[in-house]
Amino acid sequence: MNDTKREYQEFPVYENSLEANYVDGYVPVSYEAPHSSLVRSITWIGMGLVLASLAGFGTLLFGLASNTVGSQSNWDMYAMIGAVLGVGMLVVGFAAIYVGRRNLREWRARTGRKD
Repeated sequence: MNDTKREYQEFPVYENSLEANYVDGYVPVSYEAPHSSLVRSITWIGMGLVLASLAGFGTLLFGLASNTVGSQSNWDMYAMIGAVLGVGMLVVGFAAIYVGRRNLREWRARTGRKD
């Protein structure tokens, strides 16, 4: 038998939070960080609603343009539906994005980081 002493390597003790172990100057990759808003479905749904609001605003413009040309007898209905859809989807979309970025705001407040 070999009676030589074994030397054991000591490993650092890590804290419970992932952020406490970041090296100074390290900026977490946006898509892989646990606080990222890009991995939350509500953020992407909100961005889709903001983009879809353009259809409502397009309908609003169609209704207003139909009034000047006189091609549609119910131009005011098109304008109202377009305005309601456009503003509604825009407000709900921005609210969803705000909710989706909640983890990022909490992480920034907890760590004091600005990035």
